Formats: sequence, C-alpha cells, structure tokens
Amino acid sequence: MGKKGLFDRASIADLLAKQDGLITRAQLISCAMSDSALRNRLRAGGSWQLLLPGVYQAFTGVPTQDQRELAALLYAGPGSIITGPAALAAHGIAVPDGPVVDVLIPAGRRRSDYSFVRVQRTARFPAVAYSRGSLHYVPPDRAVADTVRRLSDLTEVRAIVASAVQRRSVQVSDLARELDQGPVRCSASLRAALAETADGIRSVAEADLRRLIVRFGLPAPLYNPRLYLGEEFIACPDAWWPEAGVAVEVDSRQWHLSPKDWERTMARHSKMSALGIIVLHYPPARLSAEPRVVAAQIKSALEAGRGRRLPEFRAEPAR
Repeated sequence: MGKKGLFDRASIADLLAKQDGLITRAQLISCAMSDSALRNRLRAGGSWQLLLPGVYQAFTGVPTQDQRELAALLYAGPGSIITGPAALAAHGIAVPDGPVVDVLIPAGRRRSDYSFVRVQRTARFPAVAYSRGSLHYVPPDRAVADTVRRLSDLTEVRAIVASAVQRRSVQVSDLARELDQGPVRCSASLRAALAETADGIRSVAEADLRRLIVRFGLPAPLYNPRLYLGEEFIACPDAWWPEAGVAVEVDSRQWHLSPKDWERTMARHSKMSALGIIVLHYPPARLSAEPRVVAAQIKSALEAGRGRRLPEFRAEPAR
C-alpha cells in the first residue's frame, strides 16, 4: 500500500459520521491523511468537495441547512456558537429565509467572513448554549437582539420581536436585559419595538393599531388584557377600553395556525358581543389604507359605549 493510504480510516469515518459528512483539515492531519490523499479526493470528479476554507464535505451535491450551520462552526473554530436568523429558526421563531449563518467567535480570534458565514467577534458569550447534536445556538433573547441589530426596517424588527414574544420563546424582561447588556450601537429599533411589546403589543398589526391610536389622540386602551367575568375567562382582545366596554381586534390569519384556531377566534368575538361588548374588527391592511376612518369609528364606539351598564369585567395585564 502506498503512503497516501497510510492514515487512520476508522477515525476519519467516525468523524464524518458524527459531523454529518463534514471534516476539517486539522482533523485530517490528526488522522495522518497526506496532502496527496486529500487532493485525490478533491480532484475534479472526486467524491469530496471544499465547502469552506479548511472544511470539506465528503459527499457531492448541495449541503443541507444543518450541514451549512455545522460547517460554519467548524470554520469558526472551537467555542464558536450560532446566532442571528439561523438561531431564531432553531428556536422556532419566524424569520425570513436567508443564506447567511451568523457565528459568534472570541474577540481575539482571527477569522473573516467567507461565503455564507458571517463572523461576529464578542467578549460577551452567553452563559448557556442550546445544542442540537453538534450544533450550538445562542439563547432566543440573544438571537433576537443579534438579528434585529442588523436590520434597518422597523417593521421587520417588530415582526421578529412580536413573533418571539407571542410564541413565548422569550419574555419581555429577557429582551430588556439583553438590550441593556448589549451594545448601544444599532439598538434604537430594538428599543422601540420592545417599548411597544412592553405595552402588551404582540404583533406588527397591533403595533400599527397602537400608532393609529396615538396619532389620532384616542384614549389609551389596555393592549392584550385577559378579560374575566367572575372566574370565567372571556377573551383577550387586542385593545380594550374598560370605561366604554369597547374591544378592537385586528383580524389577521398570519397569527392563526389553523382553520380551527380561526373558528375559535370568531366564536370568542361572538361571546364578547353577547355580553354587551362593542367589538370592532379590522384587517391589518385597513389600518394603513384608511386610518382616519378607523380612528373615527373607534371614537364613535367609545362615545356610544360610555354610560352603559355592563357586567363587571376584570382585566388582567398582558402576559
């Protein structure tokens, strides 16, 4: 057998199995694979491909998202951790698809962005990492903060923050702590979105409703309160004016996961109406297309509702 065959095949096979078909140059050297043996595998028509500098895929074709994320970690080096949109997706938080994998690396390490990998040096590593096999992610609050700091569109920032809070992936207090501990630079949009969320806002459409209410000088409602009649839970409207018994719902299928959820929403609206609550429904698009009309209708409902005798509803703050 020639020298190019004198390497630890078993160890390489074990690494490839553990690393989803990926391996680094340093690992190959530790297994005594020669440069000629590696070049043989990487030749035109060979079975291996160079994916990132010093990172190889022992298969042909396009790597999966998991393989891309693991390749990013192997490229970034020991102790690196995935953040940004890829981490959000791993935590089940809705985020637009994108080709980039963001990775945190120690502040003193020399690595540059390359291909689909974007590195971010930091001295502030999260105390806890979330792992799935060989993949390691920052906690959801850090993933939200690192993602939105790169965004300039406040609507996109609101969507990510609202999705994370609505799905109970993070608490408002977690995001507030991350905001305080993280860099001030590029944090204005996160601060604005978090202020809305702290008021009980749970979606982009609800944020639009809040801006409309402020713009036209309407009385401030409670956002997303939990309404009870005695001990019976009634509903959690998007906005609630207790002094007038008026509720506003921004009806968007984006926030309903199935037709059954939608049917339950409509049943809840009917229940509120049966108890004397004035319920106004608006699709999100109407808030921006006809803001004056919507504001006038809410104002009229508030005027009509004042002085009526209603059951004594109890409103608990948004959670």
